[in-house]
Amino acid sequence: MKKQFLEIGKIVNIHGLNGTVKVMPWCDSAEFLCEFETLYRGKELVPMHISHAAVQKNMALIKFDGVDTPEAANALRNTVLYMDRSDVDLDDDTYFIQDLIGMTVKDADTGAEYGKLRDVLQTGANDVYEVESPEGRSLLVPVIPQVVLKIDFETDSILIRPLEGLFD
Repeated sequence: MKKQFLEIGKIVNIHGLNGTVKVMPWCDSAEFLCEFETLYRGKELVPMHISHAAVQKNMALIKFDGVDTPEAANALRNTVLYMDRSDVDLDDDTYFIQDLIGMTVKDADTGAEYGKLRDVLQTGANDVYEVESPEGRSLLVPVIPQVVLKIDFETDSILIRPLEGLFD
């Protein structure tokens, strides 16, 4: 079951005197984080409406409605922010990493199971799936069209065709 609310960042500091907070993005970019009108604070998922958002270096500077002083902003420090998945329209073949974690990785030709997806490493050129084999071995799978053939949420599996020597 896909989670409705996904972690998107963490408030790490205050910025200025008007209640703006500095947010470390846990998503693709600070720009993506700034696109939202509402984020949700903490495990209680308290809605926080954004009145202004901007990017500074690799951080998001966010001004929430009702947070108007440095003291109020400082009280939010170390708070995890969540997004509602229904606020985002993903392109085809684009997924939330959190939805992929735990999926079974199988050989597209033989059906052999390589293991469970443990992490997605973002390397720049292409992502790399870190798969934990049943023996506890870590397998790295490049996310390129020649290797990753299908992501199937109905069967909770990822079908791959490993390049020759990939797991040797």
